[in-house]
Amino acid sequence: MTATTTGRPGTGAGPAAGPPRSAHPWAGTGVLLRLALRRDRLMMPLWILLLGGSFASVARSFAALYGTAAGRAELARSMNGNSSLRALYGPVFSDSVGGLTAWRMSGFGAVLAAVMSLVVVVRHTREEEETGRQELLSSAGVGRPAPLTAALLAAGAANAGLACVIAAGLTASGEPGGGSVALALSVAGTGMLFACTAAVAAQLTESARAAKGIGAAAIGAAYVLKAAGDAVSGAGSSVLTWLSPVGWAENVRPYAAERWWVLLLLAAAVAAQALVAYTLAGRRDLGMSFLPARPGPARGRMGTAGALAVRLQRGSLYGWIAGFLVTGAVFGSITDGAGDLVGDNAAAREIFQRMGGHSGLTEAFLAAMTGVLGTVAALYVVASVLRLHGEETAGRAEPLLAGAVGRLRWAAGHLTVAFAGSAAVVLAGGVGLALGYGHEPGPVIGAALAQLPAVWVFGGLTVLLYGAAPKAAPAAWALAGLALALGWIGPALKLPQPVLGLSPFGHLAKLPGAEMAWTPVVILLLLTAALVAAGLTALRRRDMNG
Repeated sequence: MTATTTGRPGTGAGPAAGPPRSAHPWAGTGVLLRLALRRDRLMMPLWILLLGGSFASVARSFAALYGTAAGRAELARSMNGNSSLRALYGPVFSDSVGGLTAWRMSGFGAVLAAVMSLVVVVRHTREEEETGRQELLSSAGVGRPAPLTAALLAAGAANAGLACVIAAGLTASGEPGGGSVALALSVAGTGMLFACTAAVAAQLTESARAAKGIGAAAIGAAYVLKAAGDAVSGAGSSVLTWLSPVGWAENVRPYAAERWWVLLLLAAAVAAQALVAYTLAGRRDLGMSFLPARPGPARGRMGTAGALAVRLQRGSLYGWIAGFLVTGAVFGSITDGAGDLVGDNAAAREIFQRMGGHSGLTEAFLAAMTGVLGTVAALYVVASVLRLHGEETAGRAEPLLAGAVGRLRWAAGHLTVAFAGSAAVVLAGGVGLALGYGHEPGPVIGAALAQLPAVWVFGGLTVLLYGAAPKAAPAAWALAGLALALGWIGPALKLPQPVLGLSPFGHLAKLPGAEMAWTPVVILLLLTAALVAAGLTALRRRDMNG
C-alpha cells in the first residue's frame, strides 16, 4: 500500500480528510511513542552517550592541559582577542575549567543536539507518511495529532537523556552543579527548539528529504548568525548573536554567573513553534503539504539511471561543496595565527602535533584541518550512498527496476555521484583552505585530496552494509561518527595510537609537511574496492525492500 502523496497539496480549505476520527484526538499517542523509541533503541542511546560523555571528557582534558589559572587566563585572552577564533568557537566568558568546557562544547553540542532532534522528528512524521506506514496506522483509529505528539515526545526524551548525561558527567568531574545544569539545559533546549522546527518543516513539505533540508538550513543559518555576531563582538552581545538560537545557548553563560532567564527564550520558541506545527497538521490531509512539489515535465528527458541519480543528488552536493569552500577558507584564514593560539603551551602544541604531525606548527595546523575536513566529508559519502536505501524503502526504486534498468546499473549511478561527489567536496575544502591561507596552494590542495582514500573506505562500508544487511545500513553513520570523534577529540584525550588507528584517517600521512606514504593509500583503495564489490554482489542476491 502506498500513501496518497501525489496530486494537489493540502491547503486547509474545507474539512481535512485522512485518518478516521477516533474517540479521542490523542488516541494512540502512547503506542506510537513506544514504537518510535523501539525503532530508535540503538541510535538514541549511542548518540546520547557519545555526545553527552564528550562534555566530561573535554572538561578533564582542559583540567589536565591547563592546570593553572594563569594558563587558562592566557588561553581565554588569546581566544577572545582573535575575531576568527571567536567566530569559530565563540567567546570565552570564564577561564575556569567549566567555563572553558562551556566555550568549547556549547555551540558544538547544541548543533549536534539539533541534528539529532531533526532526524528523530522527521523520521517519525513526514517519513512515516512518505512510506505509507502512517496511513496504515491511522486506519486503526490513531488521533490526528498523535503522530506529531509521539515524535516530539521521542525527541524530548532524547534531549532529556542528553541533558542528564551532560549534567551528571560534568558534576562527577568536579565542576559546579549550577553551571553543569545550565550547560546541559542550554544544549538540550536548543535541541528541542530545532525538534519543533523540524515538526513545522514536516508539515510544509511532501518529502522527508525536503523537510530535513529545511531543518538543516535552519541549523546552518543559526550557526552562521552566531559566528558572525561573535566575530563582531567578544561579549556575545551582538544583535546577530541574539538572532540565533545557538547564540542563546551560548548566552546562558554556564559557570560565568549563569543567565537562567535566557532559557525562557528557548522555552517560548519551543512553545510557539509547536503551536504552529499542530495548527498546520490539523489543516492538511494525510500525505499532503503546504508547499506543493513542482510537477515534472510531461515527457521525461533523462535517459539513464546515472542522470536520474545526478538529478536527485545534485542539490545536496552543491550545498556540501559550498559549505566546504567556506569552512576551508575560515580554517585557512586562522592558520597564520596558529602560533599565537598555541603560544608556549607545550600541551596544546602536542595536540596539534598529534593531529597534524611533527613538522612545523603551521604545517601541523594545516594537516590537522585537512584531517577535520576529511572526516566530515565521510558523512557526505555515507549520506549519498544511503540514498540507495532511501529510494528502496520509499518504493521509488521498484518501478525503475521493473523496467530495463538492472540493480547494478541503478546502484552505479548513485555510487558514481557518491564517490565523485566526495572528491569534489574535499577538493572544495582544499581550495578554500588554500585561498584562506594564501600560500602554497598546490601542497595544501594536495593534502586535502590525500584524505580521499580514507573517505572512500566509509563509502565502501556503507555499500556493504546496504547490500548485505539493509536494515543495519544506518549504522554507517555511527562508524563515520566514531572516526570523527577519534580525529577531533582523540588527540586531546591522548588516546593510544592503536585506538586512533581504528580510523582509516589514522593511517594517512600528515600532509603538508610529512613525506607522502603511498602504501596506506593503496591499501585503503583496495579495501574500498573490495567492500564495494562485496556490497554489490550481496545486493544482486538479496530480495529488495529488505
